[in-house]
Amino acid sequence: MQPSDPNSELAELAGGFIHELKNHFSTLSLNLQLLGEDFANPQTPRERKAHERILRLESECRRLTDVANDFLRFARLRDLNLRPTRLDEVIAEMIDFFTPKAKTSEIEIKTYLPSDLPLVSLDRDLFKQALLNLMLNAVQAMSNGGELTFQARADDGFVRLDIIDTGCGMSPDLLAKVFKPFYTTRQGGSGLGLPTTRRIVEMHGGRIDVQSELGKGTQFTLWLPRDNVH
Repeated sequence: MQPSDPNSELAELAGGFIHELKNHFSTLSLNLQLLGEDFANPQTPRERKAHERILRLESECRRLTDVANDFLRFARLRDLNLRPTRLDEVIAEMIDFFTPKAKTSEIEIKTYLPSDLPLVSLDRDLFKQALLNLMLNAVQAMSNGGELTFQARADDGFVRLDIIDTGCGMSPDLLAKVFKPFYTTRQGGSGLGLPTTRRIVEMHGGRIDVQSELGKGTQFTLWLPRDNVH
């Protein structure tokens, strides 16, 4: 009989606990919504103040629910459904999905992806989540627009993918904490997007690195193992 994995058990316990909290958040949010309807047309300063506080509490409930959802995704990453995959196809799908957001944010997306890239073993859906986290991070760094570049090449048994933005960049202090769970400088952020991305990449047998400089943008580099069967 195989011994149980303490980390797996802890993740399952934490996931169950957060799921239970989400149920309570939903009940609290519903009651706040009903209470807010009672104060929808405040007539006195006291009623206006009560309505403002209700709206603030509703906002906090939504934020807690978002954090809980992010944590569940982080804690419940499990077995991968790996398949030989063309990386350029996955990136093209994500760019197609992301283009409306990029246009709204005045961001131009460029790609330099050789057609003869080796196949990589990917859980397609899970890896798309990792890419989406990196793309959203880039958009947040380019509040005044800019360029987001994808470039890839074969690299000693791996396929190397660089994702480069022309955003605000990060200080050395922030750079050292960027993959730390729950650390965020973004208002309303959970601080789990990049840690989730790193975990997904590492579950694929790869690794991720980041280079950044204030005022000069950021580059995330992913190394993904080549599929050696096909």
